[in-house]
Amino acid sequence: PALEESSSETAAPTTIAEQLALHRRNDACASCHGLMDPIGLALENFDAVGQQRFYDKGNRIDASGLLPDGTEVTGVDELEDWLVSRPDRLAATMAERMLTFALGRPVDWQDAPSVRKIVQQASEDGFRIRSIIESIVTSDSFQK
Repeated sequence: PALEESSSETAAPTTIAEQLALHRRNDACASCHGLMDPIGLALENFDAVGQQRFYDKGNRIDASGLLPDGTEVTGVDELEDWLVSRPDRLAATMAERMLTFALGRPVDWQDAPSVRKIVQQASEDGFRIRSIIESIVTSDSFQK
């Protein structure tokens, strides 16, 4: 379901964090939002074009959250530290998403060896984006 809209006539949530917390009360929504929301909230101090902001509709932005592994973040710097401390996971996720785009279809179990090889090759080159892209275009999944 859609997020609840704020209204001056009701006690509806006023911040994105409050709206998402209410949305997570629905079990069907909580399974995905529990993973996504902390990352999105850590980036909440940036608007749609990347300009930094501290208030949204007159409310101070709370960019804190609890990541799925229990790590607390209070903004983009801590989120960056968390991501950088897991380069293999970040590279695997990027490889899967980029391979999905390159193939024009979702990756599946048959693509797992290609993804592992892409991540392994990227690790040998410091997880550079160029390495991931080159490994994708030379992968069996892409070539065949």
